[in-house]
Amino acid sequence: MISKKLLILLAILFGMSITVQAQIVNEDEKYVDEEDEIVVIDQSGNEEIIDFPEAMTYDLDSLLNEYMSKTYLSSTDCNMRNENPSYPEEVFIERLSRMPTVMEMAHNSVVQQFIDRYCTRLRGTISYVLGASNFYMPIFEEALETYQIPLELKYLPVIESALNPKAVSRVGATGLWQFMLATGKQYNLQINSLVDERRDPIKASYAAAHLLSDLYKVFGDWNLVIAAYNCGPGNVSKAIQRSGGSKDYWHIYPYLPRETRGYVPAFIAANYMMTYYSLHNICPMTSRLPAQTDTVMVTKKIHLEQIAKVLNIDIEMLRALNPMYRHDIIPGNTEPYALRLPQADINRYIENEDAICNYRASELLTNRIQVEVNDYTPTYYHKSKRSYKKGRKGRYAKAHRGGNKNAKVRKSSKKRRR
Repeated sequence: MISKKLLILLAILFGMSITVQAQIVNEDEKYVDEEDEIVVIDQSGNEEIIDFPEAMTYDLDSLLNEYMSKTYLSSTDCNMRNENPSYPEEVFIERLSRMPTVMEMAHNSVVQQFIDRYCTRLRGTISYVLGASNFYMPIFEEALETYQIPLELKYLPVIESALNPKAVSRVGATGLWQFMLATGKQYNLQINSLVDERRDPIKASYAAAHLLSDLYKVFGDWNLVIAAYNCGPGNVSKAIQRSGGSKDYWHIYPYLPRETRGYVPAFIAANYMMTYYSLHNICPMTSRLPAQTDTVMVTKKIHLEQIAKVLNIDIEMLRALNPMYRHDIIPGNTEPYALRLPQADINRYIENEDAICNYRASELLTNRIQVEVNDYTPTYYHKSKRSYKKGRKGRYAKAHRGGNKNAKVRKSSKKRRR
């Protein structure tokens, strides 16, 4: 069999366009990796296709183009070799068993497949996530701790959104925790044309912790909880019923939707990688935490560009700190909304609020409050029927001789004075 490295070398030398499929073989099963899915072929030759988490297929360049990434993340000079060491299966089993988790982190061939993908093809993404985690993990941990949720669930957004607060899935799930619109509203996240709190890291994290707590009350097992988080509690309940009543994720596995069959293995593998990345020669991107921030309540309708220009602040930074405002508009005239700013700029905003509100308001906030109606009614000519209609007030429409004989004459509503 021609090796993967040899195929790539041939492609470079001869300009060939080829598709390389990484194959991992063990005693029991053979796996063939595709770009966005994993195909498992058992000894009997039966295929099982498992969807790969959508967030882990995001283009790394796009993730690095976000403001927080461009400003506070950078590549590090790593002394490690950029290659993945090979370990026997027993090593992975032992490492997973040593992780300090409440959740069951079991090893099997499917989990191993996801680990192999993370530490080979997705090494760059894991490096990015490790760096970006410094921004978001304290927020996740505080929210989970409030609802007494196992802290290992802080890695759920890794496979949900690759830690991108503006991520939107193919089906419309949005934010770090990938809330669907209906679920977001159910957990008191405000979503309208101007505001989407699914994109707010703090509010969405508390909503996600609340949702996870509610799901645990239903299923009593954390693996089933995150399966239900992915495909909905109804689908998990159906899988339990079809399996004969089992509440073991790995027993109901064949009865779950295709995308959910890979969700728990992907989550376990993410926990493994975030813990043991250095043993696979993966270096986290170097991160510098942004300056301390605070919030001020806005009670007027304001555009972020007004704030940026008057306070001389980078508007991209404002958007990164306030991702919930979909069109850069804070509708503070509807209800008070929080604006997050660097702590040093809070007092400057308060002192200059009137100047901010007045700056180019007519250009940036174009929706008019009151408009005049043009009450002039023009004359319409219908050339095809050689008829005309006058729309002047108090007049009637006159039909031409060749027009509609049944046309009724509309009398003026005003009575003549005798």
